[in-house]
Amino acid sequence: MAVCARLCGVGQSRRCRRRQRQNQQGQGSDSDMDEEEEEQIVGLKQSDAGGGGGPECGAATAGPSDACENGSGHVNRGSLDSTSTGPQHPQSLAELPPELLVETFSLLPGTALPNVALVCKKFRQILNTETIWRRRCMEEFGMKEDLRKMEVEGVSSRDIYVKLLHPYRQIFGLWQPDIGPYGGLLNVVVDGLFIIGWMYLPPHDPRVEDPMRRRPLFRIHLWESKKSTVECMYGHKGPHKGDIQTGKKDEFSTKCSQTDHHRMPGGRQEEFRTWLEEEWGRTLEEIFHEHMQELILMKFIYTSQYDNCLTYRRIYLPPTMPSDLLRPGLFKGTYGSHGLEIVMLSFHGNSARATKLTGDPNVPAGQLTLDVDLSRPVVLPDLKHQRNIEELSRLVLGVHEEVQRAQQQQQAMDTATAEGACSDVTAAGGVEAERVTGTDCPPPEPSSSISPPESQPFVLPLGVMARNEVYPRTCRQCFYGTGLIAGHGFTSPERTPGLFVLFDADRFGFIWLELKSFSLYSRLTDNLAHSYAPNMERFEAMLGNMQSWTS
Repeated sequence: MAVCARLCGVGQSRRCRRRQRQNQQGQGSDSDMDEEEEEQIVGLKQSDAGGGGGPECGAATAGPSDACENGSGHVNRGSLDSTSTGPQHPQSLAELPPELLVETFSLLPGTALPNVALVCKKFRQILNTETIWRRRCMEEFGMKEDLRKMEVEGVSSRDIYVKLLHPYRQIFGLWQPDIGPYGGLLNVVVDGLFIIGWMYLPPHDPRVEDPMRRRPLFRIHLWESKKSTVECMYGHKGPHKGDIQTGKKDEFSTKCSQTDHHRMPGGRQEEFRTWLEEEWGRTLEEIFHEHMQELILMKFIYTSQYDNCLTYRRIYLPPTMPSDLLRPGLFKGTYGSHGLEIVMLSFHGNSARATKLTGDPNVPAGQLTLDVDLSRPVVLPDLKHQRNIEELSRLVLGVHEEVQRAQQQQQAMDTATAEGACSDVTAAGGVEAERVTGTDCPPPEPSSSISPPESQPFVLPLGVMARNEVYPRTCRQCFYGTGLIAGHGFTSPERTPGLFVLFDADRFGFIWLELKSFSLYSRLTDNLAHSYAPNMERFEAMLGNMQSWTS
């Protein structure tokens, strides 16, 4: 009550009561000592007598004054005005009521709470409150009210934070498995009372607009003996013993300790039939294209070697900028006989780039599959001329020649700059080139000054192959770009011209002129937590690393 009276400003202050006791000292009365002050002194003596019990009140004060009592039993109030008789405010955090301390500590990050517990015994006792740790689990890691179920089972929210969430916090987010050219997409999240690593798989070919499929690869929990347990989820015999190693930064590995759980009674043939149904949604007999059958069998043989041990490297989603043509992120795209693959669309000034997260033996994961020049819009002709592949090729190849000439001029100017030639450079045709004034060259002029309409009709030219017969019949804008093609084993890679077609906020396409093929891309709508890059510099560095992994 005395604490509440002083906090609320009612009743006598401590200084007024001290004056009353000083006036009564001549009468030898010790019975009128402030009860709370006596309790603090007794508590302090007990703490000193116990030895090593820690200070009894907070060393972290709210001001320069010290609220701890000294060894003589007097309260040091710092530089308080001795003539003040008004209501006193708490001079340190330790003088706040426990309920206010619980609320205050609940707002601190969990990593700071161990240091708070070192301040004094009172803080250490308050930090045993489940409310604090339950709130930390929910706000930092997204755990829900399932925590109360764990508490009923005898597992505290503090145990969940300290023994489960905090030790494995570095593996939350998006990762790319090191599976040769095929890559992949893993998302590690808190799912209910577990930490689960979900492998994201594209829809069955060619249903590009269907939702992603998910398969659990591992999970971590605290069900047994309040100790974190890692389980491998691969195979069809249920969870079994596994292990996770987190030695390097932005990298971790998983290992299965019971690979016999991955095998099937029918041997490799049954395993292949089951894998084929999960991966492609059909049997091998239903896939009539012989080349596609070879690619599928090759992928099964290669990826099955990684069922006992995998290494993952961290990847980020690109940050969104106001100038972006559309929201960047992950998209599913059709790649002919290779089926559906996952790409990451990002924007870099006047360039839009699509990087593969899953790949194939021709162009592996991590490579730049599309590079679009947003300063080179292409205005489509009417529908009659759009159906003519020669007319589309004429438009795109015309822009391609402009780009090549601009690159040659830039190379010539860079060479002149390197040689110290600061004078104007005259082109062979008598056209005076722009004077080089710095390392950055101005963006090239668009190939057409006509502004494209908000929505215009679109149709694929005759002779262009498409996995999806149903595609959008209107588009917003089209741009010149290049696509990466290569031979088997990523041999003789080459960037070839094509047309980037923006349909809407969640779909785009690319016409590969040399291959006479059309790829349709549709956005992943899954909520991917802990996945965005902190800044563009970190994202650019990650993209560079991805290409080096598979080059």
